[in-house]
Parts: sequence; structure tokens; C-alpha cells
Amino acid sequence: MRLPVLLLTTLAAALLPAAASAAAKPPVGISDQNVSTFASPLFAPLGMEHARYVTPYDAALKDDPTLDAWIAAARAAGVEPLISFEKSHGQMCPDDPCALPRVRRFERAFKAFRAKYPDIRTISPWNEASHKTQPTYGSPKRAAAYYHAVKRNCAGCTIVAADLLDAGNMKSWVTRFARHAPDARLWGLHNYGDANRFRTTGIDQLLGAVKGDVWLTETGSIVAFTTSSGLVSFQKSERRAAKAMRYLFDELVPHSRRIKRVYVYNWLSDPENRWDSGLVRDDGTPRRIYRIVKRYVGA
Repeated sequence: MRLPVLLLTTLAAALLPAAASAAAKPPVGISDQNVSTFASPLFAPLGMEHARYVTPYDAALKDDPTLDAWIAAARAAGVEPLISFEKSHGQMCPDDPCALPRVRRFERAFKAFRAKYPDIRTISPWNEASHKTQPTYGSPKRAAAYYHAVKRNCAGCTIVAADLLDAGNMKSWVTRFARHAPDARLWGLHNYGDANRFRTTGIDQLLGAVKGDVWLTETGSIVAFTTSSGLVSFQKSERRAAKAMRYLFDELVPHSRRIKRVYVYNWLSDPENRWDSGLVRDDGTPRRIYRIVKRYVGA
């Protein structure tokens, strides 16, 4: 049966917004420190093409087999690494020692990294730079200098100017950072507060304070969390975590067109860790939050 031209045009117009929406959906990757993640039989079915790893800023100046192994595993899995630098091994911020590297030393370390891994072109100069566990906590100006050091030595690279936690000081910290880096146009946000307390406070503050796009470089649902002082912040609950993961993908990710990429943290639950946000239990079985991620990515 032949349909009238007008009807065909109407149907096509109705389908276009849905197709455009699906095409614009931000890709999802994993933020995780474990080499074994890529070998899990549950990883490949998600079709993730991006992964994030945090390493000391001076790792390339030293022998760091863990970084080498993770990058090799990511390459073998066909995954694009996002490398995020942080404090050196042995630093105990906010306690001593908590050294803020000179820009010259940071730049020397980054040049060594580029020489060793020239194919890695997606970089975050400093992980959770606004958090008290990092020496950059009180110095957004220095963090901006690190960003410019990366930019000088990584032409054509994708650079997440500042990686931030959605804590109370985030807006003031990033506002100061932006004064020293007015050219920055890509930002990273760790919005656990938003996702697990069912709000948009953190993302709204960041979007209002800066120009450019945002990657949720660490996000996801918290199954359980006990603070270092012993305070139980989140009682263990996979049911509540599933609700938070649905909120992340149903409400937070679509909240702004400026959100361009999502990295879920993390892969495997560790019963010895105070923090648990693993998509997979320590026995290797998938949680409900794994299935929510799988449904979102369309795997």
C-alpha cells in the first residue's frame, strides 16, 4: 500500500527527534583502577569505549608497573584511556606531607609521560583538585598552571581542565580557577552527592560558574560508604543504589546538553574497602546497577 506523501513527511518528522535524541546520548565509560576489569566476562558486553585511571603526576619519572599494566590492558580491550593525575605516592593530604609540586616539576613529569605514552591524548591534569585530600585544594591558581602546562605540551589533546567533587567549596574553587584559565572549555565533575541524594545542586553550580562542556568523570550510585572517622554515610543497600543509578541516567545525564560523557565508578566491589559502588559484587555476579548501565548503553 502506498502512503500519501504528506503522511510520510509527518511520520519522518515525528521520528527525527527520537533519532536525534538517541544519537546525542552521552557515551558511558568506566572509571576504575583495576587491570582485571577489562578481563571480566561482564565488561565486553557493555561495549564501553572509554575508561579513566588515576595515577601520581610523577609516575612516568619512576618505575610504575601498575600504570603500565593498566594502559596495556586498556589498549588490548580497545578502550580509550583518560588519564587523571594526582598527588605523588607518599603524600598524606590534608595531613603532612602534602607537597604542592612546582609547575616546572609537573611539566617535566608530564613531558616524560607524553614521551612514554604518545598515543594517550585524553588528559585530566589533576584528580579532584578541589578536594582537601589533594595539595591543589587551597591553590586553584596552581591547578590552572598545571592545566596550561598540559595544554602547552599536548597539542590537539582533549584536556579536562579541572576535575571537581560536588562538595561545598566547589563553586568558589572553580570560579577562582577559571579566572586563571579563561580558555578552559571542558570540565570534570564527580557528582556522587547529586546522584545519591537525588538533586541537581552540584551540576547546576558548575554549569552556572563555567563555560563549556562537562564530563561526569566519576559518578554512579553508592552501595555503602563509611567515612574515615567511622561515620556510616550510606548503609549498604543495593536497592537504594539502583534507585540512584536510575536517577543518574533518567534525570542527571539529560539535565543539560552540556554533559557530553559519563564515567561510572567503579567495577568490582571490595569488601575490605569503606567505599562500595561496584557494578559487580566481589563474587563476580552483576548487581542491579550493572543491568541499569547495560540498559542505558543499549547493550
